[in-house]
This record gives sequence, structure tokens and C-alpha cells, in this order.
Amino acid sequence: MGSGSDAREVVLPAGNLGLHGIFALPPGASAFVLFAHGSGSSRHSPRNQFVAAELNRSGMGTLLMDLLTPEEDGVQATRFDVGLLAGRLLQATEWIMQQLAMPLPLGYFGASIGAAASIRAASLSPIRIGAIVSRGGRVDLAGPDALAKLLAPTLLIVGGFDTSVIERNEFAFAMLRCQKELAIVPGATHLFEESGALDSVARLATQWFARHLGGA
Repeated sequence: MGSGSDAREVVLPAGNLGLHGIFALPPGASAFVLFAHGSGSSRHSPRNQFVAAELNRSGMGTLLMDLLTPEEDGVQATRFDVGLLAGRLLQATEWIMQQLAMPLPLGYFGASIGAAASIRAASLSPIRIGAIVSRGGRVDLAGPDALAKLLAPTLLIVGGFDTSVIERNEFAFAMLRCQKELAIVPGATHLFEESGALDSVARLATQWFARHLGGA
């Protein structure tokens, strides 16, 4: 995974289900970031693992988790159920707070539909979420109430060639009242598979979390 031997597989309780995750906590971590994946993706997403490893190198803990069971992920309606995904993310946030020996500033990194879930969860969370980063996120699906209510400083990262998602991000960006930035990575498509594109995402995300969660 690139974050050394401190990454371990965990199972998080979500109602009567167990959801699988990969938990990494560098020594002396300054902050902690929970990852919410897009539909059809999982804790094994190579793109999110790449970003998580970069955050680990910067002294931040990470949790890459499956918000759905494999069975649930096979159902289209469930994959796009932002309320369900946000609820799972809130459960994971509570679980993380119980795992940490001392409370750390928390952030969310959301991709695709996971970005909408991150915004919805942060707007509802009793635990303060200090920053959010969205990668190619369908942030418009968080809904106008959650977007307007969100307090966490939010960075939206979109590929320059991902035109339909750029439009949706601009639409959602206008509704955000929190501290916010929209970063467009030139020449990148939705999955940031082009040379150097994911490096840009990891760098932007690390800088955003370091600025707003303290640390690196």
C-alpha cells in the first residue's frame, strides 16, 4: 500500500453488518482522513491508495473503507443512495474516534459518489470534520441543504477533460458557503489516469489537509 507496515485490515460495525477497511496510523500522526469511494470501487482502489500513502508520508492517518458490502454494491439504487453512504461514513467516523488514543483533527476524502456522501455526512456530523477534499466528485448529489450547511473547508478537484463533472462541480461550488476552492487538473480525465495527474491530486489534497487540519 505504500504506507509501510502500519497499515492493517479492519472490520467496522455498521448496524448488523461488518464493513472492511484499511487503517493506517503513522507514529505521531497530526490528523486523520477517512476515504469514501465511488460506486463500484472499494478500499482497494489504487487511486485512493496512492493518495492515502502520500497522506501517510505527511504524517496523517487514513482509513480506506468499503461503504457498502459487495452484495449492496451490486445494486444500482444502493450504490447511489447518498443518505445510506453518508450514514455509514458517520458510523465510521465514530468508530475512528474510539480507536484513536487521543482525538485528532478529522478530514474526509471523497471520490465520485463518495464525495457527495462526505459532504452530506460532514453537514450532519456531531463530530467536527475539519476539511474535505473531493476527487472527480458528484458533489451536486449531496443536495442543496447539505451544500449550504457545510462548514468544513472544501477543495473540489476535477480533471480538465471531465467536462460534465466540471459543470456539476461549478453548480455545487456556487452553493457552498464554507471556505472553498475548485482545482482543475489540466489534461486529466475522470479517473486521473494520465501521467502526473494523480500526483497532482495527492499534492493538492495533502496541502489542503495540512493547511486546515494542521500537520504536514
